[in-house]
Amino acid sequence: MSDKLIKFLSHVDMVKIAVIDSTELVEKARKLHGLNPTPTAALGRLLTMAALMGAGLKNEEDKLTLQILGDGPVGSILAVSGFGAKVKGYLSEPLAEAESTHEGKLNVGAIVGKGDLRVIKDIGLKDPYIGVVPLQTGEIAEDFAYYFAYSEQIPSAVALGVLVNQDGSVKKAGGYLLQIMPDTPEQIIKLIEDRLASSKSITQMLEDNMSLEEIATYISDDLNTRAVEELVPEYKCDCSRERMEKALISLGKTELENLLQDEKTELQCHFCNKKYVFTRSEIEKIMENAKA
Repeated sequence: MSDKLIKFLSHVDMVKIAVIDSTELVEKARKLHGLNPTPTAALGRLLTMAALMGAGLKNEEDKLTLQILGDGPVGSILAVSGFGAKVKGYLSEPLAEAESTHEGKLNVGAIVGKGDLRVIKDIGLKDPYIGVVPLQTGEIAEDFAYYFAYSEQIPSAVALGVLVNQDGSVKKAGGYLLQIMPDTPEQIIKLIEDRLASSKSITQMLEDNMSLEEIATYISDDLNTRAVEELVPEYKCDCSRERMEKALISLGKTELENLLQDEKTELQCHFCNKKYVFTRSEIEKIMENAKA
């Protein structure tokens, strides 16, 4: 069964909800990067958030970048979403670990530490939008709820979860983003707050085989919740030899000349670990094209 993301409206279109099952894409990221369980949860949560937010991109050229820059052992974490909730990402230290919490859960906050959350939206405007907020807990979901309230002034509920098997593989991963529109009556807000306060975790709901429609209806506490769009999110790297050539050009003349000392130069994509090899003559040709 492939991953799925569905966008919903509830309470007479005053509440927007996006719910995702991201199990397969998080497992693909775990395998690609050789992640330990807690880094799997950290990157998995950020990739899931990138898909939820990226589902709102309007054009194929639009791009959303999420960065967590903490001082914990995992280092920086990056996730990028393109049009259609196609995501990719990586983190600095794939083998970082921390003791589990008292409840036996993976301690993402401990490996993330303190620092900043950055949201960069490149949506065709003259300059990209950049929002920066301090990390609140390092658990990622609470940090994004704070970001939406502080930077975008949108009251939001965010849930992100990654459940791993004994062998470290991903058992369930998913999340939801619930946002309340302006002028929503207080009684509706209170109804949703009460429901969220008593609800199970997103991974528990997925493990209980609740459908995305059932999850959206449950967390909104509105039987008239309706689906408005369905997407198939996936982990997809868009690297190419052409892009790597542009990366080489961006190094500048001096750095390229230094590369000519070697018979060949190898570049590796951070997102999918694919390797690209350029011979000395190819580097020379790239330098000539850069001058033209």
